[in-house]
Amino acid sequence: MIVALHVATGAAAGAASGSRLAAVVLGPLLHIAGDRIPHRDFHSRRFEIGSGLGSILRGLLDPATLGAAASAAPDLEHVLSFLRPRGKKVFHDHGWHRSGPFPASLQLLLAVAILTALTAREHALSSKSSPRV
Repeated sequence: MIVALHVATGAAAGAASGSRLAAVVLGPLLHIAGDRIPHRDFHSRRFEIGSGLGSILRGLLDPATLGAAASAAPDLEHVLSFLRPRGKKVFHDHGWHRSGPFPASLQLLLAVAILTALTAREHALSSKSSPRV
């Protein structure tokens, strides 16, 4: 699954849970579940990293941000060798990651839709709680 969709699903779970701890625990589990879906990835690592980081533009301790970061974090083992004990990838060397027909472009569209819905929800909630002048 592309990084942006890992981020979006983690953010949705974090927002739904409302709990920082639940968001951090659910994130890696969602990552594994997402990688089980047969899918396509973008070939550009730069785009994957950029879209993932660009998708985590929320409050640092917000459950949605923590869920987003926790769900995307397992992909860091692709680029940071010190995250691979004895040279083995913890999340991606166990056959959980599957290639298949789920196009990367459709995953990106889904990620944008999820993040847009979360942002709209957050905006609506903040509008209700702030007094009108």
